[in-house]
Amino acid sequence: MRTVRIVSVSFLIAVAMLLTACGERAAAPPEPAEETRRMLTGGAVIGHRGEAGAQVWRALPYAAPPVGDLRWAAPRPHPGWSGVREALTPAARCPQRLNPLDQVDADRYGELVGEEDCLKLDVYAPIGAGPDDPSRPVMMWIHGGANVWGHADQYDGARLAQDQDVVVVVIQYRLGGLGFFAHPALREAAEIPADAAANFALLDIIAALDWIAENAAAFGGDASRITVFGESAGGHNVVGLLASPLAAGRFHRAIIQSGLVDSVPLGLAEGSDGADPLSGLAVSQRLAGPDATAQELRAATLEAVFAAFPTDENGRYDPPRVIADGISLPEGGLAAAFTADGGFNRVPIITGSNRDEMKLFNAIDPRYARRVLGLFPQPRDGALFDAVSDYQSRVWRIRAVDELAAALNAAGHEDVWAYRFDWDEGGRFLFTDTGRLLGAAHAMEIPFVFNRFSFFGAFDRYIFNTQNAEGRIALAEAMGAYWAAFARTGEPGDGEGAGPLWERWDADGALMRFDSPTDGGWAMMGGVDNLSTLARDLGADPRLDADERCIVADAVAQFHPPYGAQLAETLSCPV
Repeated sequence: MRTVRIVSVSFLIAVAMLLTACGERAAAPPEPAEETRRMLTGGAVIGHRGEAGAQVWRALPYAAPPVGDLRWAAPRPHPGWSGVREALTPAARCPQRLNPLDQVDADRYGELVGEEDCLKLDVYAPIGAGPDDPSRPVMMWIHGGANVWGHADQYDGARLAQDQDVVVVVIQYRLGGLGFFAHPALREAAEIPADAAANFALLDIIAALDWIAENAAAFGGDASRITVFGESAGGHNVVGLLASPLAAGRFHRAIIQSGLVDSVPLGLAEGSDGADPLSGLAVSQRLAGPDATAQELRAATLEAVFAAFPTDENGRYDPPRVIADGISLPEGGLAAAFTADGGFNRVPIITGSNRDEMKLFNAIDPRYARRVLGLFPQPRDGALFDAVSDYQSRVWRIRAVDELAAALNAAGHEDVWAYRFDWDEGGRFLFTDTGRLLGAAHAMEIPFVFNRFSFFGAFDRYIFNTQNAEGRIALAEAMGAYWAAFARTGEPGDGEGAGPLWERWDADGALMRFDSPTDGGWAMMGGVDNLSTLARDLGADPRLDADERCIVADAVAQFHPPYGAQLAETLSCPV
């Protein structure tokens, strides 16, 4: 039997960060465009013209800087500015550590970058959109990056805004230990009820929604039609908004792209119910001693705060995130919120996953992939690579789509639609076939939703080539149309003529399958996946022998321990 080693959670989270890797923007600031001059609640701004001619405003502050007494506190309104603010260049990212995805030398891995004054957002509006016609739906994008990494400048919403006649807002929010931190001293020092929360990142996102409600009309947006959408950690945060009592009434539709429904109990996040070295109490002891006060915690330097969180050799860390604090999220956690009538915000919901989610992870896992000449990744054993990826990805779908949609339906919520993204036509370069290696991997749908195929940096030219251009552009236009139709009406419908009717989820399963026209296009598919079908299929999988089936069960356990343990028991795998 082949042996495998356990992969740490921090390693998996670091790989998950690949979901937001993209190329660098041009450094030269653009020229301001007079037609983009607007008056906002904070003051006057001027933006510029972006891709496809869309109007763009960068780094608009939506809340006061979370510094000093506002570190680890609910965001407060921004005081505004005098004169005309030039919104032309990207915001500083929220504090985070550099990693291999930042395309820097290895000796910079773990380097602290960013500024705490980072609660900024970018706005993209179609040509001519403005306060004289505030009729367009608003789509607020929440970036991914395992909630410890990422920034707004990685996403350009110009084409989505221009193609679909919507207003796109891309936000930043506090990350890692600054965005999620549970400590009794902070609760005791709360000035307002929200200060006693532990999910400061979620509070930031809610503050951004408030800012949009106040300012959407200036960009031609309709504040009564706000859609929140995000991928991976961003999708996870969309789930958090759905469960948060503090977000009630602040948004009107939700799209969850490869998001999960996990949360950390408050006791574990704080450290009162365990000895997690990254819990609030453990971190605070290293930062300011065993009896640290809120004032002492907030007085620490940014460098000292991050030094108090242990990291691996690449500067990666895994603090508790999405905490069931009883204030911003229910005490019972995310999953329980969707099993109760009245336990979540009842807005129309799309939830989906990619067919090959886990290929992104496994493509750089040395157990399953190798590098020819030290550079070109390819599977070690094609059949095992595919099988491990298949079953892990199916677990992702079960948790993010089938179980969530079924729970929503069981709670009497029928405005639920689901999808599966299947595009796997990436090109080849030398020894690497990206179509085989990545397929419809985690994050692969993002360039299609934004209709912008500059996303994976140097790999873009190989994944998105001239041979697959016609099909992927057609698919991108269709996906954008369905997303925008949902934002416009609360139902994806036929994507305003883009294709067949996207039917609601039901007990028999109903997903819109998205692929290129030459590989089936976009059409409805049925079927529900669950642990029973997973075990049945794995037990009879002709690609694998008995030992390899246990390897797959172990791989599933490393991604989702409860399912992996049940698969191992069903297959009588050795402990």
